[in-house]
Amino acid sequence: MNLDEFKGVWVFIEQRDRGVAPVSLELLGAGRALADKRGVELAGILIGHNVKDLTNTLFQYGADKVYVYDAPIFSQYRTEPYMHAVVEACRKYKPEIMLYGATSTGKDLASAVATDLATGLTADCTMLDVDPETGLLEASRPAFGGNIMATILCKKHRPQMATVRPKVMKALAPEPGRRGQVVEEQITLTEDEVRTKVLEVVRETTKRPRLDEADIIVAGGKGLKDAEGFQLCYKLAEVLGASVGASRDAVEAGWIDHHHQIGQTGVTVTPKIYFAIGISGAIQHVVGMQNSELIIAINNDPNAPIFQTCHYGIVGDAFEVVPALIAAFKEALYREEVQHA
Repeated sequence: MNLDEFKGVWVFIEQRDRGVAPVSLELLGAGRALADKRGVELAGILIGHNVKDLTNTLFQYGADKVYVYDAPIFSQYRTEPYMHAVVEACRKYKPEIMLYGATSTGKDLASAVATDLATGLTADCTMLDVDPETGLLEASRPAFGGNIMATILCKKHRPQMATVRPKVMKALAPEPGRRGQVVEEQITLTEDEVRTKVLEVVRETTKRPRLDEADIIVAGGKGLKDAEGFQLCYKLAEVLGASVGASRDAVEAGWIDHHHQIGQTGVTVTPKIYFAIGISGAIQHVVGMQNSELIIAINNDPNAPIFQTCHYGIVGDAFEVVPALIAAFKEALYREEVQHA
C-alpha cells in the first residue's frame, strides 16, 4: 500500500429526521483542526434520501467538500448499503483519516467498513491529534478501566479510522454563507441485492430529554444504598425538570436501566448542571461528566475523589441534604411563579 496516495480528512455525516446529528457537527470541528494541521481538505460523506439540502449546514460548520449519496436505498440506515457507499468512496478518493460518531450507527458502520477495507479502527476516542509530518492519527481513549489513556496509531494501513464519543469535541461556530464543493455519487448496489429490510421504525418516547441532550442531570451512585434510596434522584429531577443518570455501581445493582449509565462504559454528558449524589468519583465515571458546566457533589465522605472534580461540594448525608434541596427548590420556584402571576 502506497500511503502517499491517501490525502484528506473525512467525517461520516450522521443524519436523523432530516437534520445533521450533533456529533457530526462536533466531528467537523475536530476534523477541521486535523485537516488544517496537515494542510489538507476536510470532507463530509453524507448518505441518505432527500438529504442534499443538508450540505449547506456542513459547509457552515467547516467542511470544504461533501460527497453525497442520495437515493431511496438509503432512506433508513442499514449496514450493507451504507457500508457499500463508504467503501466505494474510500477506494475511489483515498482519504487518509475518517471519523465517525461513537453512536449505534457510527459504531456499526465503522466496524463494517474497517473490516472490508482491512484497516485499523480505534473505538470510543476522547482525544484526537495528528502528526503534521507523518500524517499519523493519534487517537486516544481510556483503557484498563479508565486508569490510563491509550494513544493508538495505525501505521501501515489507510484510511486511519476512529469513532469518537459524542459531546467530547466542540463544534465550530457556524459561518453563514460559507460554501464548498458538492460531489454527487451514485451507488452500484440495488435494493434486490440488500439482504435486510426495515419493516417498522419504533421511536422511544420519554418525558425528559436524552441524557446526552439534557441541560440538568441528577445522577446517583452506590452511596444511596438501595433502589428505594435511589428514588431521591427521581424526586429531585422531578422538581428541576432534569434527567436521571447513574454510576456503574447503581446500574449493576439493578436500581436503574443501563442506558442511564454515565461514564467510560456509558454515556458522555455535558449538561449545564450535574448533581452527583452518593457517587465516589472513580475515574471511570468522571470521564463521562467532567466537562459539565457546573458540578455539584453530595457525599458523606470528605475524602471522596468526586470533590476533586466538582465545583461545589456538600459533605453530608444525602438522605438529609437532598430533601432539603428539594424543599428549597420548590419554594424558590413557587416564589418565581407568584412574582410572574
